Amino acid sequence: MERDLFFQRVWDVVARIPPGKVTSYGHIAQHLGAKRSARVVGWALKAAAGTPLPCHRVVNRFGALSGRMHFGGPHIMEDLLRNEGVTFDEDGCVIMDEYLWIPSQDK
Repeated sequence: MERDLFFQRVWDVVARIPPGKVTSYGHIAQHLGAKRSARVVGWALKAAAGTPLPCHRVVNRFGALSGRMHFGGPHIMEDLLRNEGVTFDEDGCVIMDEYLWIPSQDK
């Protein structure tokens, strides 16, 4: 029950990520008052696979697409982000200085 409530809270945050922006597992966890629970945020996103939630907008703290294996192919997550105008550095990471959305700063 407690896990289900946390998952729902994660999904509520993910639903608010604007197109063309990304956030990290850690930023979501911190926003929810559980800053050491970034991994659990990942589990919540995995549980949301196949839903209309924009889970592709959640990356790791370096901008790497660590959840890409849950999108049905290795390049789908990147393609979805590129279609929203997100660009990547030479290492294949989202340019966080440009595209980071922090939930706690959303008014």
